[in-house]
Amino acid sequence: MKRINIKNLFVALVLILSIVLSTGCSLLPSADTSPPSSSAVTTNVTPVVSEWSITPPESQGLTLPSIADVVAKIKPSVVAINIKVTGYDIFNQPNTQEGAGSGWIIREDGIIVTNNHVVEGATSISVTLDDGRTFPVDATTVHTDPLSDLAILKIDATNLPAATLGDSSKLRIGDWVVAIGNSLGEGTSATSGIVSALDVSLSVTSSQTLYNLIQTDAPINPGNSGGPLVNMAGEVIGITSAKIASVGVEGMGYAISSQEAAPIIEQLVKTGYVVRPWLGVSLYPVNQFVLQRYNLAVDKGAFVVNVASGSPADEAGLRVGDVITSFAGKEIDTVDDLIQAIRSAEIGQKVEITYWRGESQKTTSATLIESPPP
Repeated sequence: MKRINIKNLFVALVLILSIVLSTGCSLLPSADTSPPSSSAVTTNVTPVVSEWSITPPESQGLTLPSIADVVAKIKPSVVAINIKVTGYDIFNQPNTQEGAGSGWIIREDGIIVTNNHVVEGATSISVTLDDGRTFPVDATTVHTDPLSDLAILKIDATNLPAATLGDSSKLRIGDWVVAIGNSLGEGTSATSGIVSALDVSLSVTSSQTLYNLIQTDAPINPGNSGGPLVNMAGEVIGITSAKIASVGVEGMGYAISSQEAAPIIEQLVKTGYVVRPWLGVSLYPVNQFVLQRYNLAVDKGAFVVNVASGSPADEAGLRVGDVITSFAGKEIDTVDDLIQAIRSAEIGQKVEITYWRGESQKTTSATLIESPPP
């Protein structure tokens, strides 16, 4: 058997490779990179615009205002509100429960704005300022308006850093805002976002709807209620009130607009309660249950469940079970329609009311008066 000389085999392979490279041969097919001949088929392309080029802008966008500057301006005016309420255990035994919310100083003499639901039912209230001082709140200084979910209270302090109230009517969707408050009862913190929607109505309970709200995607957590929503000038343009907390829902927090809140706050400070036009009825939606239970002749309107004795509604002849379908010339399809119509009327105004009683449609008139003190 012959032996293969490895050394000679290696030399032969090197010689073969050098011959291949020197002759420009390739063991693989090569791509034709030569330009097409004049006889090749070409396609004529018509340009959309023949003379145009992209010119980069001189500025890549405006510089955002400093959130830190906004927070530094408003933070001294924000307070933490701590409350105690009486609760009941599963055996109906009373116990003391604690809660937390936020507020902001509107006057240097210690008047503070917050939400009604922050202080509602409280047996004791204390306020902690940004500088760490804590003050008890006299219950006689707490004045609330449940319909708008607003409240004011007063502490015994002077020369406090009052916040500036801004004009929410100038807001635009997309404006930057900052929410600041006693989030989760852990002290003052700030979050930022934009205005997502304006003039929003939100039903918070079956008997309460908040109007003219600002929707924002600034994160809002329990404890933020009553705190300010501010613009980039550090002005209060809203009072944080509610959020939608549900699986799959993000960035839907709501604040009572300063435009809506300002006249209510002013009345709470001056008179202790809010004066509104008053008809004197309690209402319920016309839904399928009411339709079937009372065999109503109409499927829309505001169903009357109570008439206050001596009220304008009582004097106008309205009764429990009536369905109001028109008020002062405005069609009433829902309870909210009637509430808004009453609020937009004037004290002393005589209004025409159309309603259904059983199978009959009737018309009456009522003269609105001031809402009674709470």
